[in-house]
Amino acid sequence: MRALLIGAVEGTRVAADAIAATPGWELAAIATLPPELAARHSDFIDLAPVAARHGASLLPVAQCNAPAFLEEMRGLAADIVFVIGWSQICGPEFRAAAGGRVVGYHPAPLPRLRGRAVIPWTILLDEKITASSLFWIDDGVDSGPLLAQRFFHVAPGETAATLYAKHMTALDAMLRELLPQLAEGPVPGDAQDEAVATWATRRRPADGRIDWREPADQVERLVRAVGRPYPGAFTEASGERVTIWAARACACADRQHASPGQVVLRDATGFAVRCGDGRALHVLDFETAASGAPMLHSVLGGGT
Repeated sequence: MRALLIGAVEGTRVAADAIAATPGWELAAIATLPPELAARHSDFIDLAPVAARHGASLLPVAQCNAPAFLEEMRGLAADIVFVIGWSQICGPEFRAAAGGRVVGYHPAPLPRLRGRAVIPWTILLDEKITASSLFWIDDGVDSGPLLAQRFFHVAPGETAATLYAKHMTALDAMLRELLPQLAEGPVPGDAQDEAVATWATRRRPADGRIDWREPADQVERLVRAVGRPYPGAFTEASGERVTIWAARACACADRQHASPGQVVLRDATGFAVRCGDGRALHVLDFETAASGAPMLHSVLGGGT
């Protein structure tokens, strides 16, 4: 079985390793973004070493639905195309060029949370259980028949990085079970239940701006949801951007009379900011252009 893999992130690497390691499969090529377009994915990784390690061709592609790339796909004559870690919708011409056999991956319990930015949304929505899903790509968005799903719990203090890692473990396990099945013959998959489908909207880096009028727990959840490998939650101090990578809600502002967004404590581990519910966010890891500048009694931007 010849496979073409399309993607640009860690999940693409996981898929490449699984395909190459499965008897009866050949990873013919990896199509990925050229380096100058890496900014399209905040979690972009260079797949050139991965392709070289597995003896696969590396195909730079800016638009997967472009006629020139579709011609390359036809020439590869892959038995199945895997689209894992790719933000572009595969149109009807793409699916036709792939012979209608295109497998997609989504880090959510489809049909719940179809769409974009689902790892941040999982944390922002305070989901208790989530799943990784493999499915046949059809003419909808994340709506095709399910080939495999692996469910797991979302920890109370889950971060984007820890949730991302759990999804990678689930993806690897699912592929190593599914690939032999696909090699043996047709796997139709199970239709998704449209009655329970939900959709997640796109999130941009600007959506990580902190509104200090919100409760401390909600601000802390935002920090966890959009941290590495994503751009991070941020605010401003004296016109300088402050990116907050780790924080915890606390009662350390109980004796401080302050407005939301005002720094009320600075200690060896970081600083604390008053939030809208009277509690504080204790910032433990942050980054500025001039890290370490005193912030005690500063008023931070983002809804003071």
